[in-house]
Amino acid sequence: MVAPVSFVDVSPAGRPAFTVAYERKGAGAPLVLLHGIGHHLQAWRPVSDILAASHEVIALDLPGFGASPALPPGAAYDLGSVAPLLTATFAALGLDRPHIAGNSLGGLLALELGRGRHVRSVTALSPAGFWTQAERRYAFGVLRGMRAGAKALPPPAVGLLARSAVGRASLTSTIYAHPGRRSASAVVAETEALRGAAGFAPTLAAGRAVLFTDDVPDVPVTIAWGSRDRLLPRRQGVRAKHAIPGARLVRLPGCGHVPMNDDPALVARVILDTAR
Repeated sequence: MVAPVSFVDVSPAGRPAFTVAYERKGAGAPLVLLHGIGHHLQAWRPVSDILAASHEVIALDLPGFGASPALPPGAAYDLGSVAPLLTATFAALGLDRPHIAGNSLGGLLALELGRGRHVRSVTALSPAGFWTQAERRYAFGVLRGMRAGAKALPPPAVGLLARSAVGRASLTSTIYAHPGRRSASAVVAETEALRGAAGFAPTLAAGRAVLFTDDVPDVPVTIAWGSRDRLLPRRQGVRAKHAIPGARLVRLPGCGHVPMNDDPALVARVILDTAR
């Protein structure tokens, strides 16, 4: 079942107000889902119904991505600025220390929220921030190329490509191990999200200084990495384990950088095991 997208206005103390789009479904302990750079909350739809069988699931569009408007002029998109905005969003939605799962940029933010003890548990899927400088430059170059392609292709051409498995692979094989499994409508929607992401450039610029080396104590943490991640190689998961010794490191066989569509049942099980 697809929940309607809603909006919440957030007015954090001492900061300009902003608006966040979200989907909410299910009942039980709250579980927040955060997507990666250039993506949108719909990336979680392959697993959200499974998770909603036992949790209240809240999938967010990060500020400047998906249906969430850009942050006010002058607002920063760096880790230290966006994490407090997310805690303010939790408060606006009536969430008290939810469980959290994030992918890529969302995984990095989830770990930062765990470090501040703002969440009950963290599941980070291929989180950003555990790269070498060479790996970061490679990933950022790929992301810029994907963004340029999304902006250059006319919408009718995207729709035409999305009709075939080969076309879907040409658009999304960098982030999915099995791009042919993604529906045509989902590929069109996420290409549009990448094209229109107002937060893309400032987030990428802020990411040049990111290197996550802090522990996340007193919070259950799982770090999961797809065996076929072409954007952030899975050796970065070993570095994440060294940085966060108490974390559980899980391999996701046959999954790419955005694993929720490649193996929904496995990803849901990893998240639920962490939340337990």
